[in-house]
Amino acid sequence: MNLPPTVAQLQRQHVVLELECIDRMYLNAYVPKLTSEAGIAGFLRGHLGHRFASTKYAGEMTDAFVTAIRDFLHREQIPLIRFRKGQRKDQVMQERLRRFRAPEGVVFVGVAQEKMRVPRTIRKAFAPGGTIPWIAYSTAMVNAYYFYCLDEDFGPFFLKFGSYFPYPAKICLNGHEYLKRQLAKRGIAFEALDNGLLSCADLPAAQRICEGLSAEKIDAFFRKWLGRLPHPFRPRDRRAGYRYQLSVLQAEFSLTQVWDRGLHGRAFFEEVIRENLDLGRPEQVQLIFGRKLQRKTVARGRCRTRLITEGVSPSLHVYYKNTHLKQYHKEGRALRTETTINNTYDFGVGRRLINLPQLRQIGFAANRRLLEVETLSHDCHVGAEAFAQLQRPAQVEGQHVAALPFGQARVQALFAVLVLFCLQPQGFQNKQLRPLLAQYLGLSEADLTPGRMSYDLRRLRLRGLIERLPATHRYRLTLAGMKTALFYARVYQRVLRPGLSHVHGPTLIESSPLAAAIQRLESAFDVFVTQQMAA
Repeated sequence: MNLPPTVAQLQRQHVVLELECIDRMYLNAYVPKLTSEAGIAGFLRGHLGHRFASTKYAGEMTDAFVTAIRDFLHREQIPLIRFRKGQRKDQVMQERLRRFRAPEGVVFVGVAQEKMRVPRTIRKAFAPGGTIPWIAYSTAMVNAYYFYCLDEDFGPFFLKFGSYFPYPAKICLNGHEYLKRQLAKRGIAFEALDNGLLSCADLPAAQRICEGLSAEKIDAFFRKWLGRLPHPFRPRDRRAGYRYQLSVLQAEFSLTQVWDRGLHGRAFFEEVIRENLDLGRPEQVQLIFGRKLQRKTVARGRCRTRLITEGVSPSLHVYYKNTHLKQYHKEGRALRTETTINNTYDFGVGRRLINLPQLRQIGFAANRRLLEVETLSHDCHVGAEAFAQLQRPAQVEGQHVAALPFGQARVQALFAVLVLFCLQPQGFQNKQLRPLLAQYLGLSEADLTPGRMSYDLRRLRLRGLIERLPATHRYRLTLAGMKTALFYARVYQRVLRPGLSHVHGPTLIESSPLAAAIQRLESAFDVFVTQQMAA
């Protein structure tokens, strides 16, 4: 009989390319001095010199900015497209990009009305019968100008400006496009995957390029295009410190693993999805994201798992607060594991672009942990081998070591007593363990000699379950020993003994759901056999 391959086997034997790369990044460009009502009032009064803080004084800047955009389009002969409601902007970009021949430049400019948070001037009462202009935030439908461009180093991207003061901007770029451009410039052959790589002649070089996509390079790229496109702030405003800075709105961190055959990718998903529909449970989310969940986070249902199937292609989705971890089979050839961080505060990290190294570490670690959890939850051969090694004698460092068979009274008693010492930092001695073990076995202390106790300590030490404290006769549990002791003790006491009591206990058979279910199974099997024999 051929057993289906395990998740660990599929990962270990059939992945021919593995690449970690920042995928899509959506960045917010803002002027730090203009993020509050007080800052805007300071700009209007302190910088522009107006008597009152009223946003109507920014109207001239807005008119000048819109005029500069129109002049730029006319001078560069760039088409202006008004996006329709529901129209996919990326699709328009792809169609235009196929006809674009320059190595870099503005492909087209799109305009759409969007709802934005903007400062407005209101009248605020400050004394009986008196009012003054006051800055307050509200929402408004504002024209947003999308500059869809092609960069020689970063590939396709867009930079969006709001046409209302203080002109918030957003930039969207793709790390995989940056990687492809850099590989081409270095003359390294590769086969492109949609938003990724299918093969590469120098994979280590490709990984180094991905790791080299730093906050400094992204900031320099942003400054380069700010200098080429119409700018809403005048040079004297920028000299006064009113300059754009970047923060992270959304960042995707991807791990791409290409299979030698697409069939193995399908096998992977069949195995993983069957075993990991509980990944959204709090205890699993804690493992994946390395975060301790608070009760209110669990109570609000901010951790969950979803399985989505498009056609015959399934995808696995795990959610933690505003963070989304997705795993899917890409183009029938690659496994894409992708962590999207939508709010950096979920991990106690600031939003500024300088925090990109920390976010990179969090995102890529989450991808790896997801694969580890999937492997451990499915690949029982690891646990089966560890369990089997304890059930049979072994040779360790040239010495014969006796087995530790599960269910044997002395072994079960030994592990149950060891659990009592797992939190004792100074460890334990032979003479401390012996009376507790004798009591557990129902023996007198005289019946359990120090030599017999030393025999048990020796087999535990050689198997790596306990270790001797240096220069002492004291021992302590290792991490493997603690896990094994807890497993032996809890499974035997809480699962095996109660379960068998329900099945075989004469007083429990009538009231036990487990015993009743087994009886129904036996009856159904007897009926099936009788029917088959009669046929």
